[in-house]
Amino acid sequence: MASTGFFFFFFIRMALVNICLPIIIIECHKIISVSTSNNNNGGGGGAVFVFGDSFFDPGNNNYIKTSSLDQANFSPYGRTHFHFPTGRFSDGRIIPDFILEYAKLPVISPYMAPNSQRFYKIGANFASAGAGALVETFQGSVISLETQIRYHKRVENRLRKRYGDREARNTLSKAVYLFSIGTNDYLNPYMITNSTRFNPSYSNSHLVHIVIANLTIAIKDLHKRGGRKFGFINLGPLGCLPGIRIIPNPTTDSGACIESASLLAKLHNQALANTLETLATQLQGFKYSLYDFHTNLEARLRHPFKYGYKQGKTACCGTGRFRGTFSCGGKRGVKEFKVCEKPQEYVFWDSYHLTETTYKQMAHQMWNQKPASPGTYNLKTLFQLP
Repeated sequence: MASTGFFFFFFIRMALVNICLPIIIIECHKIISVSTSNNNNGGGGGAVFVFGDSFFDPGNNNYIKTSSLDQANFSPYGRTHFHFPTGRFSDGRIIPDFILEYAKLPVISPYMAPNSQRFYKIGANFASAGAGALVETFQGSVISLETQIRYHKRVENRLRKRYGDREARNTLSKAVYLFSIGTNDYLNPYMITNSTRFNPSYSNSHLVHIVIANLTIAIKDLHKRGGRKFGFINLGPLGCLPGIRIIPNPTTDSGACIESASLLAKLHNQALANTLETLATQLQGFKYSLYDFHTNLEARLRHPFKYGYKQGKTACCGTGRFRGTFSCGGKRGVKEFKVCEKPQEYVFWDSYHLTETTYKQMAHQMWNQKPASPGTYNLKTLFQLP
């Protein structure tokens, strides 16, 4: 039953990729606010520029030609904090929202929102659900990393035009650049083939090399424009996502994680750590924070009660086994879905994304964590650096 729903989901993705569905455009930047009056986290202000995928997307896909597979602007998304759907793939806030709060900055509108340019002095969020470092990843229905970097160039030009070169350089050099990218590059083949056998156009090592190379190009481009402070999250255990667990596995019916997918994440994470360490020696003034999203998510899946959850494998919203069929909201081909009463008791909100509670815990760790190695920083320190 679950495998049927999974196959249907990806058939729908391919069918809808070039269809512009009616979408709900929510001017959430007019009414969303995050209180910082009692915040004692020691943020240093400045600007934040956000790049990536659905973990960081505040609703950019509300404003592009895509399908409901890459949108979350319908109920029950957003029910916990905002009490309406904003385009975030969660029941409430996501990691950038909490980081902005800790840094004592207001919520930043999606870059694609009509009036987002009013906020460029404090940053911009370019992240797009479904995006990857590869242009080919869900091409035509998302904003690729390459395009996101190009949009940042437009922001830079607007800053220079409005504030002058000196002030624009100051803003860009003091800003923090946040990245969540890569998950979709590796999950794409699984989603298309509905198989545990990974059979992309490249070998595992070659695919990782290309993804990291594209990310490196983006980092160097931003550094050339003045960026100095960067924050990254690595990839979670991809094979443990509810939407991947339900793939028919001929070797077991236990609902175990799909190890081939998780292996790709591990290869990526090692390559990312090595690359950032190298860039720190090559790029003048380059400073970075790297959050171990993989280890921390895995810990919550293995020991949910330790972190305040009651459920680590099954999603709050969806249908089928583990609620792994990506049907939350009933607008993605499969109409049937169930939603839990208490999302805070779940690690996963839907088949691929986390609850606000999980994002909040992780954002707090990112802000306060002890640096994993010499020469790296937590986000709190990174924001405070000149």
